[in-house]
Amino acid sequence: MKFGIVVNEGPYQHQASDSAYQFARAALAAGHEIFRVFFYHDGVNNGTRLTVPPQDDRNIVERWSELATENELDLVLCVAAAQRRGLLDEGEAQRNGKDADNIAPGFRISGLGQLIEAAVQSDRLVTFGD
Repeated sequence: MKFGIVVNEGPYQHQASDSAYQFARAALAAGHEIFRVFFYHDGVNNGTRLTVPPQDDRNIVERWSELATENELDLVLCVAAAQRRGLLDEGEAQRNGKDADNIAPGFRISGLGQLIEAAVQSDRLVTFGD
């Protein structure tokens, strides 16, 4: 089965990101495919490379990056939600006159069309968070 995943909550404010990550790992381990993980609303905060959790806590951003690298996952941050929250890739930083970018490895920024495509191309679209 091919899954699309939507994450609507930030990494440390809500259980949604942890649950989505665990779901993605379990689905991949069971032989399923993840078409795309789309981070929307506060969920885009899962894609900042500037997160520094305490050493005894889990690093959710790093977990997503590693999962993407190991499984060639497409991790997409909604461009409008990301810009509102100060998350920029190199292109968006230059386009908006900012001096830095802060997207974690494995993530990319794109529009809502990527969410629609995930819904169309997947057998199931699973949403985590409000």
